[in-house]
Amino acid sequence: MEMPVEIGGHAPAFVMVAETAADVAAREALLDRAMGPKRRKKSSEKLRRGRRPSEGLAFVARDGSGGVAGTVRLWDVRLGEGGAAALLLGPLAVDPSLKNAGIGSALMRHAIAEAARLGHAAILLVGDAPYYARFGFSAEKTGSLAMPGPYERHRLLALELVEGALDGVHGTLRAAGRKLKAQELISAA
Repeated sequence: MEMPVEIGGHAPAFVMVAETAADVAAREALLDRAMGPKRRKKSSEKLRRGRRPSEGLAFVARDGSGGVAGTVRLWDVRLGEGGAAALLLGPLAVDPSLKNAGIGSALMRHAIAEAARLGHAAILLVGDAPYYARFGFSAEKTGSLAMPGPYERHRLLALELVEGALDGVHGTLRAAGRKLKAQELISAA
């Protein structure tokens, strides 16, 4: 489903669409530009490695020429050993030359709306609370949860899509969902 985004009162400059296999190289180049080479060492990456994004929850923002201007993906996780299902959002990135154009916010709103539409109960992420608070994320219900590997506890944020979905959850987040096929693993390396 395409979602045109109007920026600055003009005709839609960007369109939110489902990511396709043809977007992989452009997405990876964008992530390298926006986040640098250390992005693959983050604890969130441990939960994504060898997995596919959650079904129907990988999006790109295309500019007027069809190029990838932004990206966001959500991943299936479990909250602790045998715990409840949730989503892990990330990475969210926008081409550095297009920062502050509203693309990141539009991608976030689109991803949250689609996750809710698909019946998911909660989304977690590791990020800056002042930025993500505007979308309803907080550390209020993440105190008993942990990420695998190093991370800053105050940056583990959550948004309940279903009220009470995070009540009583505890433990370390674990990867869940669809694994990549052998040929996808080779091209992802």
